[in-house]
Amino acid sequence: MMEEKIEKVAEVELPNDDNSEGNSTSGTQNKKNDRQPRQNKERRPRQNRQKQPKLYEEEVISIGRVTKVTKGGRHFRFSAVVVVGNKKGKVGLGTGKANEVPDAIKKAVQAATKNVVNVSIVDNRTIPHEAIGVEGASKVMLKPAAKGTGVKAGGPVRSVLEMAGVKDILSKSLGSNTKINMAYATLKALKAQRTVEEVARLRGKKVEEIR
Repeated sequence: MMEEKIEKVAEVELPNDDNSEGNSTSGTQNKKNDRQPRQNKERRPRQNRQKQPKLYEEEVISIGRVTKVTKGGRHFRFSAVVVVGNKKGKVGLGTGKANEVPDAIKKAVQAATKNVVNVSIVDNRTIPHEAIGVEGASKVMLKPAAKGTGVKAGGPVRSVLEMAGVKDILSKSLGSNTKINMAYATLKALKAQRTVEEVARLRGKKVEEIR
């Protein structure tokens, strides 16, 4: 009996793999044929986009971190103070706050670019006259200097002066050394500068009469 069962099992024909593969391939081909051909859309040629040069150079003066402790844990936020300028008489200051340092710097750069002011510079190297800028408890004094003196300043004062394009100048901090206040005090002193020609025009006189 066992031998007869084995013979019957052997007689059962297994399905032909070739036929099954053929059916599957034919099915896929039919599906492909059923699909509508794609319309050849005209592709616009890619334009070589060149990066536009930045109008102003930028320098980070300070980055602060604020920690807020809550029930869920600590949350950090960052603040940045940035000065921008073209080193040819234009300079601006701005601040920005965000959850990440790059975002804070980006916001500060945008704010500084909006606040750009023109600075009077004599001979493309120094300021016309002495001036004192005050911001909060910070007080910064600026004095014109002879050719070859260089920028005698440090910290945020130096950053603002270099971005403005001043090459020869003397400076002195007379108050608090808070970076952001010193930077704004320096900017106020630069904004107060007036050349001889500007003063003569304001007074309605000639340059020779003022000198």
